[in-house]
Amino acid sequence: MSFLLRTLSYILINAISIWTADYFIDGFVFRGNWQDLLIAGLVLGIVNSLIRPIIKLIALPVIFLTLGLFTVIINIALLFFVAEILPTLQIETFWAAFMGVFVISITNHLLSILTKKH
Repeated sequence: MSFLLRTLSYILINAISIWTADYFIDGFVFRGNWQDLLIAGLVLGIVNSLIRPIIKLIALPVIFLTLGLFTVIINIALLFFVAEILPTLQIETFWAAFMGVFVISITNHLLSILTKKH
């Protein structure tokens, strides 16, 4: 799969994941149209691919001491960061973000498996 097609599929998968979290989780609110949803998928992808690895590298000792559980806190913080950037995404509580991270992760994983070229 070409780089452009793979990138577009990741953006679409992120957008679907955000929409799924909005649908299933109270307090995780997306207010926008499908173009805004694609922009949200793009922003989430950029944050996950550029900022997340740097933060995980800095927090590596804490991640090691907590046996990887601190990664969930990093993901929640980054999701709050994305919500601050995007006016169409609102996360009302910590627990909404906590559940949102799991729904987004599971949806991303399942859709990535379905779109993976064998």
